[in-house]
Amino acid sequence: MAQTIEDWYKQMPIITRSYLTLSFLTTAGIALDVISPYSVYFNAKLIFQRFQLWRLFTNFFYFGHLGLDFLFHMFFLSRYCKLLEETSFRGRTADFFYMLIFGGVLLTTAAPFVNIQFLGHSLTFMMVYVWGRRNPYVQMSFLGLFNFTAPYLPWVLLGFSLMLGSSPVVDLLGMAAGHAYFYLEDVYPRLTGRRLLKTPALLKAIFPDDDVVVDLRARQAAAVGGVVGGAWGGDEARPNERND
Repeated sequence: MAQTIEDWYKQMPIITRSYLTLSFLTTAGIALDVISPYSVYFNAKLIFQRFQLWRLFTNFFYFGHLGLDFLFHMFFLSRYCKLLEETSFRGRTADFFYMLIFGGVLLTTAAPFVNIQFLGHSLTFMMVYVWGRRNPYVQMSFLGLFNFTAPYLPWVLLGFSLMLGSSPVVDLLGMAAGHAYFYLEDVYPRLTGRRLLKTPALLKAIFPDDDVVVDLRARQAAAVGGVVGGAWGGDEARPNERND
């Protein structure tokens, strides 16, 4: 039986589902004139001089006018964000969220120097880059014209953007952020034995790893079992001792 949109949406991991939802609501809200794009774009002066701090986040959720370009970016966002969260970061939601924070900080720092007002495209490109580098042997095809491996996917998409007349700055910025994360998280620890990117304890508490959740559930089950066992009383509280 074909999967419904509702099932597809519910089966998405939490970070991917949340980001996709916020991006769709923001873009749709602007298209319907419920939200003004001038109230969500990145502007360093308004952020740091007038303390409009929400712009640090909202600029990542707008992907342009509703149309083919929007659908194109939603496809890549849902696909590669989901692939990362379900494979490389499976059971490590806090680490995945920290990767997005790390990328967001890098992109926000660079934005004033390259005059970019919306950074969602760059963050999506960062995820595509990291996924490609972590899956070096995956074979891909571009429109059935030629084949390549996953690490070349960002470069193929960059070339396609250039063919359409788009500026390469947005894509290159995302690739730079992705390479910085990949080097610090995957390459540098192998070279030095040290890990510079350590997920904060606060995020670990908000998004506990799957093994932590399983351990907590096991502890809770053991505690409940102890209480139930103690309720037997007398000799029946220790049934195994009857064989001693």
